[in-house]
Amino acid sequence: MLKNFKKNKLIQYFLAYLAVIFIFIVRYTSKINIVNEKFPKKFWKKNQPFILVFWHSQLMMISYSWVKNKKINILASDHSDGRFGAIIGSYFKLRNIERPSKKSNMALKNIFKLVKKNEYIGITPDGPRGPNQKVSEGVIKIASSLQIPIIPCGFWSSKNLQLKSWDKFLITLPFSKCYFVWSKPMYVDKKISKNMQKKFQYELEKQLNKNIGEAKKLVNK
Repeated sequence: MLKNFKKNKLIQYFLAYLAVIFIFIVRYTSKINIVNEKFPKKFWKKNQPFILVFWHSQLMMISYSWVKNKKINILASDHSDGRFGAIIGSYFKLRNIERPSKKSNMALKNIFKLVKKNEYIGITPDGPRGPNQKVSEGVIKIASSLQIPIIPCGFWSSKNLQLKSWDKFLITLPFSKCYFVWSKPMYVDKKISKNMQKKFQYELEKQLNKNIGEAKKLVNK
């Protein structure tokens, strides 16, 4: 029954509309703070693309980490959950790059075209199906192929609940104190060995979780 609901476009749009209203309520009743914005700002000022990386669980509020005058394209899966997220994201000017499950080269070509136009890319490295908070090799390969940096961003809110989904999706509630924490750009070499790739995956995981840890501390002050 639930699967049929997810495949029904009319229901998807209706639920997405309700989700958008809720997110707007959260935004306009909450205080949003951004730490270390100097790191992405340096690239925004020069109109230089980079990859925004954040955990899948933090999709709900991610648009509020971003500046309004810069286009960002979020890499999403082509299954029903990805399409549902894309509908919501479109209200917040987050554009969708479909990630065909069996055609990763097609996604890379689309990303390459966007980067050539100095547009920005957003990736959840543990999506679309997990494992939770484990960086897949895909984001490393994209950064290496295109030679653009990765900038990790973590988020936390004072009032929230976490779903019992694979990613423990974070629902921020109204009247929250919210923090986004950015960190330094991370660069991947053009030619990278399998061992170095795994090391980079581990370092990126560690940095993302560190950012979230800092956001939690700030929220609880």
